[in-house]
Amino acid sequence: MSGGVDSSVAAFLLAQQDYDLSAVFMRNWDTGDESGTDKGCEWEKDWEDVQRVCKKLDLPCQMIDLSQEYWNRVFEPSLKQWESGVTPNTDVWCNREIKFGALLERLPAPTTSNKKPWIATGHYARKSWSTTPNSPHTRPRPKLLRPSDRGKDQTYYLSSISEEGLSRALFPIGHLQKSEVRELARKHQLHTAERPDSVGICFVGEKAKFSNFLSSYIPPNPGPVVDQVSGKTLMQHAGLWTFTLGENARIPGMKERMFVSSKDQLSNTIYVVPGSDHEDLYSNTLRVSDFTWIWNDAIPPDLSTPQGFRVDLMHRYRMHSVPSTVRKAETGDLIVTADEPEKAVTPGQIAALYDGDWCLGCGVIKSTSR
Repeated sequence: MSGGVDSSVAAFLLAQQDYDLSAVFMRNWDTGDESGTDKGCEWEKDWEDVQRVCKKLDLPCQMIDLSQEYWNRVFEPSLKQWESGVTPNTDVWCNREIKFGALLERLPAPTTSNKKPWIATGHYARKSWSTTPNSPHTRPRPKLLRPSDRGKDQTYYLSSISEEGLSRALFPIGHLQKSEVRELARKHQLHTAERPDSVGICFVGEKAKFSNFLSSYIPPNPGPVVDQVSGKTLMQHAGLWTFTLGENARIPGMKERMFVSSKDQLSNTIYVVPGSDHEDLYSNTLRVSDFTWIWNDAIPPDLSTPQGFRVDLMHRYRMHSVPSTVRKAETGDLIVTADEPEKAVTPGQIAALYDGDWCLGCGVIKSTSR
């Protein structure tokens, strides 16, 4: 439970059923490491909300401190990527490494049996069980599916979890609309009913502060910001991590707004183009590395053929999936070609592939081209 309305309602729905149920709150960030105190930290308010909901539902709850695991398995590797100029997706890695990784490792086994515990979350996702002709398995296997509320679809954030983690997962609100979740919370007087959805990375807060946050961990590395069209240097940046592809560069004195089109790590240069719809902001071919199929022994056979395998692509959260073709390169990377050019496809982000509603897995965007 996070302290939000989604996990509160997930807990309520499970509490109405015959489960041996308890709640866990993850503490993933140690603010005391930065300021020497946890006073005023957002996680304290979240933990208080979790305890209030659990008291109303008569559920035992505990806090598990995973801040060290988060630092080692998510944050520190991401720092190196930010410093190099790419943009990692910490929410995706947190789900794989922490929520469906370190947390599952730390959960106590149920007292009533020798079986492993299940974990339920407030994610907007669904799961079904199925078999496939391409798999040697005869027992049903878990499939990660899009939720009923497409506007809140969080399968993108879950696309890197293992089959083992998915097999032990429950998504109690996946069949509901967000409006229905809030209405259930109001009806049953859960005090988180009107709590706003969280924005930005949990331990940083709002996105506007993110560059300043990173600058406290990454030393300055100034370089030029160059107009890709004219070749003129327009200003200096403090580090490649201070700009994201596709964003307004906010360069003073320009007649037209300039948008980040690319970064060159070797020359430490950020390139910008005029206008938010410039052709250099678009690409339709992605090279994807370290792709992990949730069913890793049932890889589509057409992947190695000239015609490739038809999929739907998501390269960021809350986008309409894009019809695409995926092929396997000789290097082992996947080459994903979208039917239409996409704006601001960002190296370091996640490319998740779907067969209709079924999320097949994901990999890291290594480079893009037209």
